[in-house]
Amino acid sequence: MNDTANPTRTDPILRLTGICKQFGAVTALDDISMDIHEGEVVALVGDNGAGKSTLIKTLSGVHQPTSGRIEFCGRSVQLQNPSDAITLGIATVYQDLSLCENLDVVANLFLGQELSPWSLDETQMEVRAWNLLKELAARIPSVREPIASLSGGQRQTVAIARSLLTDPKVIMLDEPTAALGVAQTAEVLNLIERVRDRGHGVILISHNMDDVRAVADRIVVLRLGKNNGEFDSNATHQDLVSAITGAEDNSVTRRHARQHSTEAGE
Repeated sequence: MNDTANPTRTDPILRLTGICKQFGAVTALDDISMDIHEGEVVALVGDNGAGKSTLIKTLSGVHQPTSGRIEFCGRSVQLQNPSDAITLGIATVYQDLSLCENLDVVANLFLGQELSPWSLDETQMEVRAWNLLKELAARIPSVREPIASLSGGQRQTVAIARSLLTDPKVIMLDEPTAALGVAQTAEVLNLIERVRDRGHGVILISHNMDDVRAVADRIVVLRLGKNNGEFDSNATHQDLVSAITGAEDNSVTRRHARQHSTEAGE
C-alpha cells in the first residue's frame, strides 16, 4: 500500500478511474469512475445486481479490481485486504452492523481496538465513547447499556461511531436506514449530516430515494455494473428511477405525466 499526501481543498479524497471487476466470465464492474470529496455525501444507487456491493467491497479491500486505478489523497493505492483500507482511512459500516448484542456500547465501540488491551483502560474508553457520541449528538441513554436493549437507530449510531474511532477520511454506509421506522430513519439521516459536517467524505448506499435526496450532495447511479448518470440533490424521483431502470417509460414517469397533464388543465 502506497503512502498518501494531503490533498488540496479542491482535490477529491478518493478517485476511481476505469474500475473493472470480473469474476471469471462475469463482469460485475465495467469502467466505473467516481470522485469523493471531503465534507460531502455521495449516494450510490442502483437496482439489485447493479454492482453497488461489489464496488464497496473493492473499496474496502475485500475484492481487488481486475483493472483500473484507485487514488487516495492524490496517490495511487492498492487495497490488498480490509486492513489496508482501514489503515489508509476508508471505513465501512455494513448493513448487518457486526455488533455484539451481549456487550455494552463501550465494548462494541472499542472491539478489536481496545485501549491498553492487556489491562483494559475502561475509564479512558468510557470517556472517549461519551465524547464521541456527544459530538455526534447521539441519543444513547448510557454507554454501559447493552446493545440488545437499543433501538435500530441507536445500533446504527453505535456502528457509525465505531467507524469514526480511527478518524477515517471516507466512510461507506451500506443501507443504514433499511428496516428502520420513520423516527429512527430521521435520527440516522441527521447523524449522516453531522458526519459530513465533521469533514468526512461519505458514500451512502440506499434504495430509498427520499433518504438519498434528503442528505446526498451528489447521486451516482450504477446500472448493470456501469455508470449510468450523476445527479445533484435536486434530481427528481422520475430522473433517478429512469437512470436506475434504464427505461424512460415506467410507472413513475407515467404518474408524473398524468400529474403534469392535470395541472396544465386546471
